[in-house]
Amino acid sequence: MSEGFNIRQIAFAGVVAALYAALTIAIAPIAYGPLQFRVSEVLCILPFFFPVTVPGLFIGCLIANLLSPYGVLDIVAGSAASLLAALCTMQLGKLKRNTVAVKALACFPPVIFNALMIGGVIAWAITEGGAAFWSAFALNGLQVGLGQLAVLYILGLPLMIFLPKTRLFMVLSGQLTNITVRSD
Repeated sequence: MSEGFNIRQIAFAGVVAALYAALTIAIAPIAYGPLQFRVSEVLCILPFFFPVTVPGLFIGCLIANLLSPYGVLDIVAGSAASLLAALCTMQLGKLKRNTVAVKALACFPPVIFNALMIGGVIAWAITEGGAAFWSAFALNGLQVGLGQLAVLYILGLPLMIFLPKTRLFMVLSGQLTNITVRSD
């Protein structure tokens, strides 16, 4: 990643932020809570291919978490979980990218960071740090982790395999610069 971002990269990150926030808010009933299925988390694969999407994911998550029932703790910890996961996924993208094993590994950071951090947020909200915190943490971490596993491995991994074969990917990655617009 270069020192600064150009206009195209800023726009790309902005689109990712908007998509993440919009997808999360659109499915709000299942996007928050211990049994969450945040379809927007599929976007967490993008830093593997496009490091510039890291700030977009962070900002999109922060915006979506403004509506979280867990308040400031989720805004801070949830956004931090997305940022840490995106940074790890970005680093994994520097490995041999064309293997399914590396792509499968790259789906794991969002699962583990969200299971641990959001599991902790929900457990804290439920128990207020009381004696039942650790059992609530284990249960909520497991539930959040399972939701993440479903999104990242059922949707994200196939997308990671398919996306590099698309024209959109070639345009976004700069492999295709001569773009013609058809009028049909």
